[in-house]
Amino acid sequence: MIFDFGDYLTLSYLKHSRERLEALYAGNRVSVIAGYMAVYILVTALSLPGAAVMTLAGGALFGLSVGTVVVSFSSTIGATLACFVSRFLLRDWVQGKFPDKIERVNRGMEEEGAFYLFTLRLIPVFPFWMVNLVMGVTRMPLSTFYWVSQLGMLPGTLVYVNAGKELSRIDSLAGILSPGLVMSLVLLGLFPLVVKRLLRWYRLRTGRPV
Repeated sequence: MIFDFGDYLTLSYLKHSRERLEALYAGNRVSVIAGYMAVYILVTALSLPGAAVMTLAGGALFGLSVGTVVVSFSSTIGATLACFVSRFLLRDWVQGKFPDKIERVNRGMEEEGAFYLFTLRLIPVFPFWMVNLVMGVTRMPLSTFYWVSQLGMLPGTLVYVNAGKELSRIDSLAGILSPGLVMSLVLLGLFPLVVKRLLRWYRLRTGRPV
């Protein structure tokens, strides 16, 4: 029997299991964090759907500060493993599956180097998992991929973890209009637009391609 992660990587499951997960975390914080990181890394390394829900769950379970740190390292380690698998095990498949994306990424890498990956992490032009796989067939060192990804994904991680923290507090329909949740949802919507404008300003200022 194949274990179906999809049943567990949903907001519905997270909401219904909140009290049980919080009690488990209160009783053994280290083990829960380690288990959460293992699952997150596995999901990301295998390019499975559910990373966004896992990030929200991190905010709901661990809070903003701990959740941001845990999610940041989990997502980056998992992404680097996915990049590793793409480079050394799935190179031919990735090259055959995403030729247009690879050409675009190679062009961006030639023009901007590691900064191009940084912009992809800030503004997800391609899906998170696709960036991991496509970058695996470039010449970027895995160490560079790791630290650029960690820095580039950190602002988005902070926004999503905060949203998860606020979502976990909803006990009724009235909670949907709570200031904290409304602000979190506003941040989720505005974040890509603000980052895009900042990057455009930076590129114009430094003479980089817009």
